[in-house]
This record gives sequence, C-alpha cells and structure tokens, in this order.
Amino acid sequence: MNTWVCADQRLSVLERPDTDSRGYHLPVMAEEVVAFLRPAPGMILLDGTAGGGGHTSQFLAHGAEVVAIDQDIEAIEHCAQDLSNYAHRLHLAHANYAETDEVLNSLGFQEIGGALLDIGVSSHQLDTPERGFSFNKDGPLDMRMNPHGSLSAAVLVNTASVEELTRIFREYGEESRAFHVASRLVAMRTSKPFRTTLELAEAVATVIPRTSGRHPATKVFQALRIAVNDELGVLERGLEVITSRLARGARFAVITFHSLEDRIVKHYFKDRSTEWIDRPEWPEPRRNPLRAFRLLTPHPMDASASETDINPRARSAKLRVVERI
Repeated sequence: MNTWVCADQRLSVLERPDTDSRGYHLPVMAEEVVAFLRPAPGMILLDGTAGGGGHTSQFLAHGAEVVAIDQDIEAIEHCAQDLSNYAHRLHLAHANYAETDEVLNSLGFQEIGGALLDIGVSSHQLDTPERGFSFNKDGPLDMRMNPHGSLSAAVLVNTASVEELTRIFREYGEESRAFHVASRLVAMRTSKPFRTTLELAEAVATVIPRTSGRHPATKVFQALRIAVNDELGVLERGLEVITSRLARGARFAVITFHSLEDRIVKHYFKDRSTEWIDRPEWPEPRRNPLRAFRLLTPHPMDASASETDINPRARSAKLRVVERI
C-alpha cells in the first residue's frame, strides 16, 4: 500500500507528469449518494473506490474531509490533479479498499462518518486499450486494476487448467458454455499463447455465437477481470473492514453493477440489520449478535430515467445503504 496524505499541502503526486484524464465516467447516482451520506463540514467520509473523483468532489464541495482510496495509480494521480483545490481536506491513498484499516491508521483516524463503494471497472480502464479490459479494442491481455499486481489475464488464460477456467467462467461470468470455451482456449494456447485482448475475444467467438447485440466474449472477459482482481473476495473483506470503522450513525452506501456483487452486498447488509433471528431447533427467536445496521434501502435503488439518458452506464447500477447503530 502506498499512501499520500494531503493535509495543508499539495500531494507529491502532483509533481508527477500529467496523466491522461480521458474516459473517467460521470459519478453514478451522485445525488442519491449525497442525500444518504449527508456530507458536511467536520465529517470524515471514505470513498473506497475513488476512480475519477466524481463522488469525492461532491463530498468535498459539501465541506466534508475525504479519504479517497483507489488501487489504480492512474486514478489517484488524476484525483490529485483534478481536486488540488481541496488539498487541505483530501487524503489520497493508492490502496485497495480492503486495506482501509491501514489507510485510516496511517492518517490517525479511528472512526469515519460515512463510506461509499462504487464497485466495478471504470470507464477509463475500459477505454484505455493498454489496460487490457476491453474486447473491442486491441491491447495486452492484462485486466489488472492495480497495474503492479502479480496476476494478469494473460497469465491466467495461458496457465490455468480446463477445470479452473471452467469454474471461473461459470461462477464469475455465469457463462453457460464455460467448459466449451475453456477447452478451446487450452487447446489453442498450446500452439500460440494468448497475448492480446482481440486474440482472446476472437477465440471465444469461435465457441459462442453472436445471437444478440452483446459481444460473445462479454461474460468471459467479466469473469477473467473478477478473477484477476479477486473482486468478490475483496468486496467481502472490504465490507467487514469498513463496517468496523464506522461511527455510530454513520452511513454506508454501496453501488454495484452486476448480480454477483449485489448478492454479496444484499446478504451482508441483511444479515447485519436483522434484529431477531430464528431457527427450527430454537424454542424462540434470539437477538442477532451480528446486528450492526439499520437498513435504509429495503430494496435497491436504481438510477433515474433522466440519469440513464445522460449516462447509460448507470442503467445497471443498484444502490444499497445502511446506517451504523
């Protein structure tokens, strides 16, 4: 974990060469997030997935002090430059949000007044071919959100067994032809390892026919990205870590973009907001020892029609919010 702390000074990262800021998406459901988290002067908020800084900028504009974390160094450099006017209230950390404990400890913060996670790949990552996330643009087969991570998509595709690739495509991509795709890739890589995104996308397309507007490799690429970055494991660990640092009354908002993530968040919030639990072998219900929250969104919130018209990425977004008790 590399942490830059901005307190009454400019970040050292501002002295780095300018980075390419193209492609950072509009913050999804920003109005709803602000309404729930209620940023205000004197409040410390965590943005665990800073990205282009869209949500962080909203928190700062309302007077809050913000700890903004991202495992993508390009995102941190972009935020440092774009939000430099808020340097005295902005703390940036190049880290994974599952490392929230280490980040907050390094800043001397014991508790936070609220937190946001906006899960998933950023538009900037998708739109930058050299990052290797897109099946529409040729680039190295990478997919690491943290460019310094050890496992790339190329390593996974070229070394994993048929059984392991099948599991990844089925569990993380919900791909019905997982075994057939895995078998084809393992057979093809013996003569020539996969190096680029288009090579992989074309290979997948020989197994999965195009039957709709969706590219045949969509689910396979999603599955590889999740596996490379351990996204679901990070989410499970991150939820626990962030919960442990929330002050009483602090609110925790999570935005997800596909069912696997949303299912984890849904069950985590439900399991920790239910007051009474019961089991057939018990004589009567008992208080839930895990209870930590009051559920503010019994059903996930969707982006408004006006927002999705402007920002199509918001169409699959689901927002869930709880309050620490």
